[in-house]
Amino acid sequence: MAGASREFFPRARRVRKRLDYLRVQGRGRRYSTQHYLVFALAAELPRATRFGVTVSRKVGNAVARNRVKRWLREHCRRWAREVPPNLDIVIVARPGADRSGFAPTALELASLTKRLR
Repeated sequence: MAGASREFFPRARRVRKRLDYLRVQGRGRRYSTQHYLVFALAAELPRATRFGVTVSRKVGNAVARNRVKRWLREHCRRWAREVPPNLDIVIVARPGADRSGFAPTALELASLTKRLR
């Protein structure tokens, strides 16, 4: 549990405002995997990369949606070291994402790292 205290996800690393989500989804580059859509947009001001997660009711019930959000947030915590700085990234879960599992989710999103550079 000692390592978990260093891997928190502060507010500065999250896309939080609706307008930011809409800006990234409207103007950002779109990347697609089997279970996720990923939008990436370079930020106007230099700062750390921020992540946002969207999981709609099409994915499943509340338990399934929360599980997918936990998988995505954990992957973003680990992924933040590999992704170039100064990006806003929004991950949108597609229907069926709740049946994929954590490891396949990590593999799908890790495959995007090369394309984001």
